[in-house]
Amino acid sequence: MTAAPDDHDLIYDWNVAGGPDPLASAPFQILDESLREGIQSPSVVDPAVEEKVELVRLMAAMGVSAVNLGLPGAGPRARDHALALARAIVAERLPIGAACAARTVAADIVPIAELAQRTGLRVEVMAFIGSSPMRQYAEGWDVAHVERLSADALDLCAREGLPVTYVNEDTVRSRPEALRTLFLSAIDHGAHRLCVCDTVGHATPAGVGNVLRFAAGLIAERGATVGLDWHGHNDRGLALANALFALSCGADRVHGTALGLGERVGNPPLELLLLNLRLLDATRRDLGALLGFARAAARAFQVPIPFNYPLAGRDTFRTATGVHAAAILKAEARGDRWMAERVYSAVPASLFGQEQAIALGPLSGESNVVCWLTRRDRAPAPDLVAHLLLLAKQSRRLLTDDEVEAAADAWLAGRARLGAGGSAG
Repeated sequence: MTAAPDDHDLIYDWNVAGGPDPLASAPFQILDESLREGIQSPSVVDPAVEEKVELVRLMAAMGVSAVNLGLPGAGPRARDHALALARAIVAERLPIGAACAARTVAADIVPIAELAQRTGLRVEVMAFIGSSPMRQYAEGWDVAHVERLSADALDLCAREGLPVTYVNEDTVRSRPEALRTLFLSAIDHGAHRLCVCDTVGHATPAGVGNVLRFAAGLIAERGATVGLDWHGHNDRGLALANALFALSCGADRVHGTALGLGERVGNPPLELLLLNLRLLDATRRDLGALLGFARAAARAFQVPIPFNYPLAGRDTFRTATGVHAAAILKAEARGDRWMAERVYSAVPASLFGQEQAIALGPLSGESNVVCWLTRRDRAPAPDLVAHLLLLAKQSRRLLTDDEVEAAADAWLAGRARLGAGGSAG
């Protein structure tokens, strides 16, 4: 008899054919922007503060490094919510850092300083300003003006004892000479981190690498101990790929949002960022709360999760295709759960607290019906299997579990009546 193959013999992984993926060894942090950037999505509802607190608890449970509490300078609601979130982090001793967004003006920075003083929480300022030629033209600015506003803001943060990340909007469309002036000045004025931004979703992975290596070179030139963030948008559908790539190009912190919410078409989806980092072996975080986080965000922001959305969509771990179901069933018959979860999926369901579902529809085969029945402790009698398969083939969509249950019960009741009638006769 042929020996059973080792798990690793069953998958040839081209992802690491040229050597280990650099993400597997690169240290990194995650900043959750759901409660700042996510709220800027045009179609969401700003969650109640209790819902925001619950989301922060889930972020902490997943090992998210820090959460952006919002922009307190935007008004009373934003200020009050940020204060409540900061107090919850302190009171519950949640293992998560806190940040707040601010324009490079005192009116935005002072409320953050007051929040930190009132709660005793270390709050990082994410001080943002744009420098691209497009933004300069629209605002009537020049680089010297941007540098002056930035330096004044960073100096104010230093006086208030606030750590600060210098957020350069539209970095990927800014000229290198402008970035050199602004980034070196930010380092000289006490920035703890630099944030490279793809504010309009312009970058490709090649662009991500180019601009991050340029920024890292400036940090090295100063000999400074300064972190490097990546903040991207999804206008070209590249946000998730770019965020992952950024971690192998010098960024040590990347930003994401629940369900990818954010300005226009949004940001890298935080849950998919963590999912991929887990599958790349770049993190051993306990991601048992990941699905609950996505669903809690959908409720809080009042946005639907698409049926085919990775991890959280209703079809993620569900199949009704006969060939797929047959292969899964054969793996299960071997008692090989590892294989059953991977023969037709790259994402193991159990790793995220889920299980694969076999449904019935027009493309199903006998394996689907047998699997469906046996998983519900029903005997897969050949006549019943044939009956249910015929119903599935005649349908234009997947049958719901309730519909299959009702059809099976009706068939069994009919057989019972026939049997009783035969006995009576």
